[in-house]
Amino acid sequence: MAASLLRLHFHDCFVNGCDGSILLDGEDGEKFAIPNRNSARGYEVIDTIKSAVESECSGVVSCADILTLAARDSVLLSGGRLWKVLLGRRDGLVANQTGANTALPFPSESLENIITKFVNVGLNITDVVALSGGHTIGLAKCAAFSNRLFDFNGTGSPDVTLETTMLSDLQSLCPVNGDGNRTTALDRNSTDLFDNHYFKNLLVGKALLGSDQILYSSEAAVTTTKSLFLSGKKSNNFHRIVVAEEDM
Repeated sequence: MAASLLRLHFHDCFVNGCDGSILLDGEDGEKFAIPNRNSARGYEVIDTIKSAVESECSGVVSCADILTLAARDSVLLSGGRLWKVLLGRRDGLVANQTGANTALPFPSESLENIITKFVNVGLNITDVVALSGGHTIGLAKCAAFSNRLFDFNGTGSPDVTLETTMLSDLQSLCPVNGDGNRTTALDRNSTDLFDNHYFKNLLVGKALLGSDQILYSSEAAVTTTKSLFLSGKKSNNFHRIVVAEEDM
């Protein structure tokens, strides 16, 4: 569940801040927004932890803090680095389904739009690249990337930035009119290991999602995100955020 819990935390924080509002039930809740419906997972894990905590100290620890800690520990237990989590978040009482539908980045979105969405919540271009690195673990459905496989942007051809062997594999997995719910690894090198293979994949056209590959291969990346990859070996800050320097 590591990747799912990390994603759940991201999808919570991107809408109204890290307030646990994604956990709220109700048809108008964030759970049922387009990016989360039949996609976001891990609710029962947070419920189980919350129940255990409540039995020890009722009314003290928020669901928002539990979700934040669960995401941190998911990264750590998957091989990533530890970071200190400050506590004291208060749970939101109102969900924002409209905000979830409009604010969260989509796999087929342009880099310009993604950057704008990050800026809107106080994040910058480095954050775009760093947080996208969470895709080093987990799976994605065919529906999230099939637009790249046969008729990309109405060209009648696949996405030219997708490496040919990987393209062939994905076309077999996700044929035209196939099952959009079939899944494959976001990081072909290490599905469950939190490492820097995700970034290495982008350098050779092996990102699964279009929203990942454009960080390196798109025209917009030339003046925005691509320089972070090219200067990565020299940037200590970049290493601390997204990659292990010794692995580059």
